[in-house]
Amino acid sequence: MVALDPFAVGRPPAAERRTSEDWSEIQLWSDRMYMPYVVRPLGVGLSPRSSMYSAKIGDITVTRFSYGIPVSVGDFSSDAGNALVLTTIRGNARHHLDHDATADTPSGDTFVADCSRVDYLVEFSPDHVQLNLTVPHTLLADTAVRWWGFDPGDVLWQRKCVIGGGGSGWQALLGYAMRTTGELPGHATEGRIGLNLQELLVGHLLTEWAARAGVDPDRSTGPAAPGYVRHAVQYIREYARELPTSSDIADAVGVSVRTLSGSFRKYLDTTPAEYVREQRLQGIREELLTASPGATVASIAGAWGYVNLGLFAAAYRRRFGENPSQTRAFGPVSG
Repeated sequence: MVALDPFAVGRPPAAERRTSEDWSEIQLWSDRMYMPYVVRPLGVGLSPRSSMYSAKIGDITVTRFSYGIPVSVGDFSSDAGNALVLTTIRGNARHHLDHDATADTPSGDTFVADCSRVDYLVEFSPDHVQLNLTVPHTLLADTAVRWWGFDPGDVLWQRKCVIGGGGSGWQALLGYAMRTTGELPGHATEGRIGLNLQELLVGHLLTEWAARAGVDPDRSTGPAAPGYVRHAVQYIREYARELPTSSDIADAVGVSVRTLSGSFRKYLDTTPAEYVREQRLQGIREELLTASPGATVASIAGAWGYVNLGLFAAAYRRRFGENPSQTRAFGPVSG
């Protein structure tokens, strides 16, 4: 097995890494970066020596993380709506599959599990270091619809598997993405570079994942979404801040409101209004985590069209399981 070069996956400067031996602090950080889950030490009387670092590539959260001790991690929150893509930099991770089977990922290997669709349990060796991508399920599904013309459904989303490996194109892409993030952090977080990197990462991930799951993108396993659905998805992502109505979206893609609504329910299992709401909340959350210290919850929510802060806060709590003020208090990772 070819060892994964830690510099190729963006070993962050010491000033940008957090270290902690406090379980509460580590759990708070990991809940925000990944999603709520349960971690258990694999031994008696063990204290963590965690190293934590995070960055953003578009809507993808990138972390370089270790507990410093052997642990098992499971009971991931499905409500968070995230998939995990875990690449081992050092040590080993043992991932639990179905029917008591397991798969190991030594240095250089990657494991993918959509925690919004399937239970997931992993055990890390004492010397483990992970480079992890936290990818919203909606981003995966949206990209699949745009690239393939259909959402593959649980035949893909419920498949847990190993991809990549030492010397693979996937590993090379991770190295490129992390070097770019380190050299141009602002451009990777937002703007065209970040969007292009996000598209490359998700597209490559979906391609390898589909191959492992036996999903042929050229031969749909489900109904192909019409082009106007894919265009509507892109339109909403670009204009969610402006609160487009179903009529606005339908006009933009050249169909009736009834046709648009029926197609969203059929192909994306949602409505145009619900999809707009989700994109707004995701956009606000990203800004709460990355905005300058002077920005307030009220100003950020207002910029996304929320006038009643009480209704906004309630919607935010239902979606993310915490108050927007808690997210804002965490703020950008700076050291």
